[in-house]
Order: sequence, then C-alpha cells, then structure tokens
Amino acid sequence: MLDCAIDIAAEQGLANVTVSAVAVAAGVTKGGLFHHFASKQALVEAMVDDLLERLDQQIDQEMDDEPTAPGRFTRAYVSATLTMDERPRRAWTALGGSLAIDSSLTPRWTAWMDARLRRHADTDAAPLFEVIRLAVDGAWLAQISGAAHGIDAFRLRKTLLDLSRGVK
Repeated sequence: MLDCAIDIAAEQGLANVTVSAVAVAAGVTKGGLFHHFASKQALVEAMVDDLLERLDQQIDQEMDDEPTAPGRFTRAYVSATLTMDERPRRAWTALGGSLAIDSSLTPRWTAWMDARLRRHADTDAAPLFEVIRLAVDGAWLAQISGAAHGIDAFRLRKTLLDLSRGVK
C-alpha cells in the first residue's frame, strides 16, 4: 500500500493520494487500508517514514563504500540526495512542500536529520560539512520548487564531494 501511495504521489502529486486511489491501486478495500492507516494523514506520515528509511539505507550503503572517516556521512548524504533514483526523487518532490509546512511531517525530517548528525558528530560536525549539507538541501529545494533551471546535479555532486575532501 505504501508503494502504491508513493507511486501516486510521484506520478500525480500528493493531493491525489486519496484513500480511494491508494485502495484501488493496491487492490484492497478502503476498510483494508484503514486497518493499516487510520487516516490519509497517517498514510502520508507512513510514506515519509518509508522514504526516510530508504534514504537511510542508501546513505548507509554509501558509507560502507567510503573508507575516509571525516565527512563520511556528509559525502553519503550528498551522493544519496543528488543521485536519487527517479521514483523516490519524484515522491520527495511531491512531499517536499508538505515537509516544509505540515506540523506533523516537519518533525519527522528534523528528528531523522538530528539523529543522523548525533550519530556522526565525531566525523561530520565541522562547519564545512554543515555548509555542504545545506547546499545539498538548497539544491533539493530548488528542484522541488521548479527553480532548478540550469543546476547540473552531477557537477554539483562532484564539486561538493571534492570540497568535503579538501580538494579545490
């Protein structure tokens, strides 16, 4: 059901993630959907949690491939965010505005990032790493708001990764 909801959000926008649409796409009754999610809001919150879990997994995988400790999380965050597959990127785009203003969704993102930063405080607390993460967040915001004209995500990714390694 979550995959169906994410697909609808990615393809048609968050406004079209309705209980009826998700139930039809998942091949379940509305009652079956309500058995798992008490409301559309609960479904949207579960979508955010699922996307965060997938982002976590991608970041952890990137970190497993990264031998250098200083900035390791930041580099994984840069790579995971700027090279995101089309489907999750479109789902994040659909949810982006809600994450910024929805009082139930904003704390989910904040708690996720705070936990990751606490977990990697020994390696990623330097101000430069914060600036790099904020640049990634700005690029993401530009993408979801449609203001990303001319942003080359792969060039930006390389630049930010080089900065994080002290390469100029």
